Amino acid sequence: MVLRSSALSLLLCVGLLRSCPGSASPRRTGCTVERRRADCSHLKLSDVPPDLPRNISCLDMSHNRLTTLDPTALGRYPDLERLDVSYNSITALARGLCDSLPHLRRLSVQRNEVHQLTQSDLQNCSGLTHLDLSDNRLKLRGEPFSVLKVESGLFKPIAGLRDLVLDGCNLSPQFLNKLCVELSHMPLRNLSLRNTQQAMLMINTFQGLITTNLTTLDLSNNKIAGIAEGSFQWLPLLESLSLENNNIKSLTNGTFLGLKSLIKLNLQKALIKTKTSHYPTIDDFSFQPLVKLEYLFMKEACFSKISENMFYGLKSLRKLDLSWSKTGLKTVDNTTFASLRGSPFLQTLNLTGTGITKLEPGAFSRLGSLTTLVLRYNFISQELTGEEFQGLNSVEEIYLSTNQQKISLTPASFIHVPTLRILTLNRALTGTLYMEPSPFRPLTNLTVLDLSNNNIANINRGLLEGLHNLKVLRMQHNNLARVWKNAYPGGPVLFLRDTQNLSILELDYNGLDEIPLRALQGLFQLKELSLSGNLLNFLQSSIFDDLQSLRYLRMQKNLLTSVPMETFGVPLSNLTELRMEHNPFDCTCDSIQWFSEWLNTTNTSIPGRAQGYICNTPPAYFNRSVIYFETDSCKNLTLFQALYVLSSTLVLGLMVIAFLVHFQGWRIQFYWNILINRTLGMKGSRYERLAEDRYEHDAYVIHAPDDRAWVERSLLPLEDKNLTFFLEDRNAVPGYSMVETIVDNIRRSRKIIFVVTEALLEDPWCRQFKAHHALHQLMEDSRDSVVLIFLQDVTDYRLSQSLLIRRSMLKSRCIVHWPLQKERIVAFHQKLMIALNSSNRVS
Repeated sequence: MVLRSSALSLLLCVGLLRSCPGSASPRRTGCTVERRRADCSHLKLSDVPPDLPRNISCLDMSHNRLTTLDPTALGRYPDLERLDVSYNSITALARGLCDSLPHLRRLSVQRNEVHQLTQSDLQNCSGLTHLDLSDNRLKLRGEPFSVLKVESGLFKPIAGLRDLVLDGCNLSPQFLNKLCVELSHMPLRNLSLRNTQQAMLMINTFQGLITTNLTTLDLSNNKIAGIAEGSFQWLPLLESLSLENNNIKSLTNGTFLGLKSLIKLNLQKALIKTKTSHYPTIDDFSFQPLVKLEYLFMKEACFSKISENMFYGLKSLRKLDLSWSKTGLKTVDNTTFASLRGSPFLQTLNLTGTGITKLEPGAFSRLGSLTTLVLRYNFISQELTGEEFQGLNSVEEIYLSTNQQKISLTPASFIHVPTLRILTLNRALTGTLYMEPSPFRPLTNLTVLDLSNNNIANINRGLLEGLHNLKVLRMQHNNLARVWKNAYPGGPVLFLRDTQNLSILELDYNGLDEIPLRALQGLFQLKELSLSGNLLNFLQSSIFDDLQSLRYLRMQKNLLTSVPMETFGVPLSNLTELRMEHNPFDCTCDSIQWFSEWLNTTNTSIPGRAQGYICNTPPAYFNRSVIYFETDSCKNLTLFQALYVLSSTLVLGLMVIAFLVHFQGWRIQFYWNILINRTLGMKGSRYERLAEDRYEHDAYVIHAPDDRAWVERSLLPLEDKNLTFFLEDRNAVPGYSMVETIVDNIRRSRKIIFVVTEALLEDPWCRQFKAHHALHQLMEDSRDSVVLIFLQDVTDYRLSQSLLIRRSMLKSRCIVHWPLQKERIVAFHQKLMIALNSSNRVS
């Protein structure tokens, strides 16, 4: 049972006034008197009857029409001990009521209209033991119940009481002492006395509770200035004690005497220094009696210093909270927490906001069991060499955030804490993190790293090297734009390459205007990505392809104009929440069609879906929501887009073919000829031709004297491939007529080769005789046997004027050009062979 009330409720709810014995008949027309008891209930009376026996001791006036309690009318019955005026219309308790009824012990006024009660109304009612004012509209003025007494056996009706809350009651020391006596021998476990105006705890204050099972006592929000030694010795089973928000001036080694079972002690704001008082003091060994204490909260406490034996004896301590305390602590050295050397189970030490400016080497060397060290909101200004954390062999969490940005790191800053899992350095760092090796390199077990709000601008690729277990990385509010630029010297800094197990990545407000293609590569486990407040306007299509596990994406307040499926299809596929509002979206089919359809169909949580996603361009959609973009208009363009793609593909294909033919056509033709020749073979071998025809030579070569060197160097080597050429200089018979030699040997040659140069066209002998005779021979024999080898670019007009031959008269395979590039000579020879082996028949 829990009683939540003032002292009035405590007195009234435990024992209610009993009605006078006897009950009235439903049809009564007058009061019934029996054995000094008068029953005048249910008679619609407006006043107290004047004709009752003077010696009555009990009067029941309930369920009538009384509006006042007239002391004069009631004074006729001075022996009254019980008075019941419930269920009437009484608006106030008349002053002098108890003067008229000096023997009154029980008064019931429930279910009336009493709305105000002052101290003078009950001034002489100290004899009252039961007062029931329930179901009225009471407004108390001052302390109207201060004159009332507590009756012995008060809690007997609720002997099973376990929880009692008296918060807000004004309990005098004497009352509290007697209350504890009344609570003795009860199974009480929790007692709350918050804001009960306690100023001093005496040695016997809680003596009556020694026979209870009390485990929780709350004395917070009082004005306790002093605690007598031994005040808590009566509470051997107490496990939790709260003295929060008091004005305690000192703690001694007898303050907590007897609290051998205490587990939790709350001294937050319990020791306060005022303008007119000295610093509260905590004597050595003050906490020594608390052998089972595990949690000691001293947040916002004020005391003169941390002495060498201040915390001595806390053998079971697990957590010590000194945050925001005024201790005069500036420098932490290896003696500051020497008193905790006997606390082998201490895991958490909170020194937030304690004014620390420097950590000496071995500052926490006595705290080998510590797992969590909190140093936030201090003024630490130094270079961390690593010796400051020496001895923290089990530490897993160090919080150094908000230290005025005056901490600088070295490669050895954390070499003594390889067990570290959480490290926060936001608003703490100065200097650079561009160093080898990285200060975080020893922290292979690190899972959370906070480097936000440090104005970091220069880092290298090895910043997070070896941090394969890192899950959370916070680097927002820095200046990392340049390290991710493709124009950065040596390329963009891909500092996330070793953090493949990242789950949360925050890079907000870094001035980023581009993200390298491989910056987020391999982050398959990433669930939260925050890039808000940057300058991103274009993202490469595959930038997010590895983010299949992404659940939260924040990119609001950037410069994004489009959200294409090729870029955002993967990250938005399984998203739980998207924040992309306040971007200048371009509401056109190419830029926003897919995203608009996605916004209107997805079940993803999108805060500000209607108001935050606003079109910036074109003018037709300016200042309208993206979700209202008319995607149907884009469907009419589908055919035109398909035709555009088809025509573009054709044009590009033709251009590619043209360039290929122009620059590599000879090579294609060369390999094509080889393929055809190997597959089909030549149309008859040389031996077959010689057997069928009368020819003795494969070709008669006509060239100018100036071209003899080229013929010997480039043409005659083909004779090694079973070809024979007739050359006048080499094969003519001495003494034989030159004219007859030319005529006879042209007739005996299967092909006639003209080595066409300007010198050939100017040679009169070639022009006037050799060319004419060759053409005459062709026409006479109906042969297609002329092969032109062009060593120079000769126009068709010049060729016709000099040799009476046009290119159109010959098949294309019989026209061969000498290449300028050395690598094409093999193709030239191959093409010439095809020409020489081709048929002579005119088709």
